[in-house]
Amino acid sequence: MLHQHAPAVERLGLAPFHTGAEVLHGVSWLGEATSFPQPVGLGATWDPDLLARVGEVVGVELRAKHTADPSVSLNVWAPVVNPLRHPAWGRTEEGYSEDPWVTAELATAYARGLRGDHPRYWRTVPTLKHAFGYSNETDRAVTSSQLRPRVLHEYELPAFLGPIEAGVAGAVMASYNLVNGRPAHLSGDLLDLLRAATDGSLMIVSDAAAPGFVVDLQRFYGEHVESHAAMLRAGIDSFTDNDANAAPTIARVAAALDRGLLDQAVVDRAVLRQLELRIATGELDPELDPFVVGADAIDLPEHRALAREAVAASVVVLENGGALPVAPSARVAVVGPLADRVLHDWYSGTPPYLVGLGTALAGRVADVTVADGGDRVTLRAASTGALVRVSGPTHALTADGRHDADPAAQHDLTDWGDLSWTLRPASTGLLWTGGAWVVRADSTRVGGWVAQETFRRHTHDDGTVSWQHAGSGKWLRVQHDEAGTLVADGAVLADAERFTLEVVRDGRAEVRAAAEAADVVLVAVGNDPHVGGRETQDRPSLELPDGMLATWEATAGAVARVLVVVSSYPYALPADLGADAVVWTSHGGQELGNGLADVLLGDAEPRGHLTQAWPASPDEVGDLFDYDVIAGGLTSRYAHHAPRYALGHGLTYSAVAYGDVASVPSITADDAEVEVRVEVRNDGDRPAHELVQVYAQAPAHRLPFGRPLVGHARAVLAPGTTTTVTVPVAVKRLATWDVTRDRLVVEPGTYELVVGPSSAVAAGTVPLEVVGEPVPPRDWAGPVRAVDADELDDVEISAATRERGDALQVARRRSQGSATYRDGDLRGVRRFSASVSRTHDGAAGIRVDVLDAGAWHTLAELDVPATDDRYAWVPVTADVVDLPDHGDVRVTLTGAARLREVRLER
Repeated sequence: MLHQHAPAVERLGLAPFHTGAEVLHGVSWLGEATSFPQPVGLGATWDPDLLARVGEVVGVELRAKHTADPSVSLNVWAPVVNPLRHPAWGRTEEGYSEDPWVTAELATAYARGLRGDHPRYWRTVPTLKHAFGYSNETDRAVTSSQLRPRVLHEYELPAFLGPIEAGVAGAVMASYNLVNGRPAHLSGDLLDLLRAATDGSLMIVSDAAAPGFVVDLQRFYGEHVESHAAMLRAGIDSFTDNDANAAPTIARVAAALDRGLLDQAVVDRAVLRQLELRIATGELDPELDPFVVGADAIDLPEHRALAREAVAASVVVLENGGALPVAPSARVAVVGPLADRVLHDWYSGTPPYLVGLGTALAGRVADVTVADGGDRVTLRAASTGALVRVSGPTHALTADGRHDADPAAQHDLTDWGDLSWTLRPASTGLLWTGGAWVVRADSTRVGGWVAQETFRRHTHDDGTVSWQHAGSGKWLRVQHDEAGTLVADGAVLADAERFTLEVVRDGRAEVRAAAEAADVVLVAVGNDPHVGGRETQDRPSLELPDGMLATWEATAGAVARVLVVVSSYPYALPADLGADAVVWTSHGGQELGNGLADVLLGDAEPRGHLTQAWPASPDEVGDLFDYDVIAGGLTSRYAHHAPRYALGHGLTYSAVAYGDVASVPSITADDAEVEVRVEVRNDGDRPAHELVQVYAQAPAHRLPFGRPLVGHARAVLAPGTTTTVTVPVAVKRLATWDVTRDRLVVEPGTYELVVGPSSAVAAGTVPLEVVGEPVPPRDWAGPVRAVDADELDDVEISAATRERGDALQVARRRSQGSATYRDGDLRGVRRFSASVSRTHDGAAGIRVDVLDAGAWHTLAELDVPATDDRYAWVPVTADVVDLPDHGDVRVTLTGAARLREVRLER
């Protein structure tokens, strides 16, 4: 029962069971089900009630699938609570916000809908993904996310703890990566923090194939028996490995028991947690289960209506110079690759229908013209002189000797950026695909774990082009058979067929003509969620593809131009865009077109706001692999650069103004709640949905504090009205992690509460005085964990042992690094001691300095002796003299040195 696929246990009345049904934004991979906007779009609603209702519908539809097929698991793998730390992350679409508290709030709401409100039974059991430090796809199974204590407790943990503390998450999935040098699946210290947040049962499941990675990729253990025993000891309860084949897992755990590496009690504990999860779903007493539904509770009218509402609520108006809303009398051109397409992501499931933007606008405005902006071309093979065409019932592509350019030999090109293209014969509209050697045009959409429908275009010096199948890396050539079959098997470019490309229909010219005849042009651009950024692939660029920018430029001179971005993530848009309006929404599922049209036409007021800032430049987002958001200046709280569109930004179709701001009370204790009250006025002639946000800043704080979001509230204002909006602020949101006492502390002092419509706009500021216990000087009386430094420079956190504890070592590609411990009580200190080890043979040392009278003075220099391995810790000591009574201590590591603990002894 430790494997994802547990067999039936007839003597106990247990049916077969498996963990994990995918329900990220609808039921996935189980047939037709209602498809809602991607989580990044749901996040833009800032509406917990809406997300709870969406979660309930998704849970009901999964229950319907379970009624039809009892093997469908009621343990669901959602929501994703990893904060959106970096916009290049390929899985940005799966998260809710860059802010951990907003993530927690919205994930809790979605999970509450999935769970249901019965005190004993759960509609489904949500699983939070992915613990911890996971927001890069590049080398995701072997990179180590550096989460020093402040980053862990202030940024990473809150998003997980919110749903767990609320009692709406019954499981957590560990992440592929390492955290502080140890595989997440072995990070018992971190998993214990999650279990400590609940009195209930919390099952920890592995990510798919991750148990094997501990040995095969991460090489943290030499063999799987040891690693599986260690994972169980760390708290992993269920192994998702080797697909449905449980035999390797069973054999490894059995061997660990036989060899004494594992106690039976540890195995029993893991099995118990799985059984507790199953009991919660009513599996063992179905007659008492309050959540049973019929198999037909799918795609109900109210589900469709909610899907449309969710899309409309997620639309964010980023700029508007008066082009929106579009008048019903307008002639509208909808152009671009997403003009009338609705695209899927890996977890979208199968929507029962799709409504694109162009289709949704038809009949709602005076006239609609749709043009996707792509060229229609013929491709003539140099080797045969024939045109490539789709032929026969197999939809194979051939260059068979025919030369006429009928629709079967004409192909529509779409440029998705990063040299990635899709091609469709005009006669069928089906996509080229090359995953099965013979290139066919038989796919309805880009999809699959490895997309088979995208091709890279190479232009030769003579103007001919060659095509490389992106999924396999093979070049296309014309086979030497009678049909001239197009196959994907060329190993190198020299093997590739050369094609003469001739434009039959100029996509830019078509866009230009449509724009000239329209009153309003909607240029719909964005990404295909399977291309250029997705699970397993980070984004190669934050900019719009050249082809889409060319489509935008082709509309220059139009009466009114609106850029409509439909995407899984933010873009760094050109500074000189010249748009009359800019709108963003995520890929919205089946009702994308209707919900988006509702907002563009003004039938629904815009109420979406960004939960992740859009950068002004791709050069300003920082390093994808830098998880220290504080030191790295990442996310809106700590960023050093002004964004193009800030966290919380989102316009209404009216004119909203802010008035007086007050804090009640203005002096408070560190465990209290205050109310920020602000007067908000609608000076326009339309209703306005205003999201009033409160940010905090602390100019005199002893630590880098940034500008965190600490509260928000929505107000709906009728035209010409004024209201006072009250935003509750829990003072604990001002807390920072005290590394000297291992706890969150709201330090006493004066804070500034900044009120406005986004993180970048301050409509008013009020002071808040917090009284409480000040942080005392660091107490050196006992051992200090090396990782509990106030500052780390050119060092990285690593595993002190294979299973528990942290240590410091010199960062890769550095010869030395340091840890600084601020404001310590140094009175009477006479001896320095440390627990040290080595990463490898060679030079290794530590130097201890103290800051006195504004200058650093060396107290001691010590060599690190040879050790048996990196986990063999030995003490080193040195006498020290002439220390000030209070001050900062810096420990510098050189070469192969590792540092676990530091002592200053009296």
